[in-house]
Amino acid sequence: MNNDKRTAVPSSRKRRWHYSQGNALTFVSLCILAVIMLYPFLPMVSASLRSMQQYETGIGYSLKSWIFVLHNLPLPRELMNSTIVALGAIFLIIALSSMAGYAFGKLPFRTSHIFFVAIVASMMIPVLSMIIPEYVNISRIGLINQYPGAILVYAALGSPFATFLMTTYFRGIPDELLEAAVIDGLSYVKIFFRIMLPLGLPAIVTIIILQFITVWNDLLVGLLFLQNPAVRTVTVGIATLESVHVLNVPVLMAASLLSALPPIVVFLVFRRYLIAGLTMGMGK
Repeated sequence: MNNDKRTAVPSSRKRRWHYSQGNALTFVSLCILAVIMLYPFLPMVSASLRSMQQYETGIGYSLKSWIFVLHNLPLPRELMNSTIVALGAIFLIIALSSMAGYAFGKLPFRTSHIFFVAIVASMMIPVLSMIIPEYVNISRIGLINQYPGAILVYAALGSPFATFLMTTYFRGIPDELLEAAVIDGLSYVKIFFRIMLPLGLPAIVTIIILQFITVWNDLLVGLLFLQNPAVRTVTVGIATLESVHVLNVPVLMAASLLSALPPIVVFLVFRRYLIAGLTMGMGK
């Protein structure tokens, strides 16, 4: 028996050593990945803190580029336009995907799997192949250079993935919970609003994060559907900065950093919901 104890102690120590070694390797890999991902921000910040003359000579720092961006460019209006479009698209995406996910996940009908596969398959279609028909349709109803036109396009592009995510999430919720609610006399509509939506909050927040980042950073849809400077988004404004002014790298870097702040803030605030919303229900 003493021999068993002696052999058990080294084996447990060996497992702990392998476990700590694996954690150390994971930590080092993540640090290397973080450095690779964050390194481009260093020259951007350095360039934004210089004037054009200082940037060309590589000597000195100042806030002239930031002052120029805040006082001479319509960046606040463009940031507001991006916020309106992003929030409107996210509202439609969540409304459509949550109801569709509830139907596919908990209220299946005879051909529901066919519709679900078709929705998932639509995620494989390249955006470039859909953008021209969407432009024609939006122009026919007179919504070019208007917020609703871009919001509808973003909602159409983001709803398939959001529906897939909500469906897999709702499938992870026990069916016994719905059966108990039905026995208590709740209708399926009340079950959706009182039970499913509160339980689906992690998935909803995940959709908010991913879609906000996607819509905010998109250039193609904004460039085609919001060409008017009055409704132009911030990414379109930065892309057209060179055509309006002589290319000024420090000003461009300052505007880019300012436009990147909202997605970063959204991700940092809601990041703890992201993994739970992406993984829960995937095994169902």
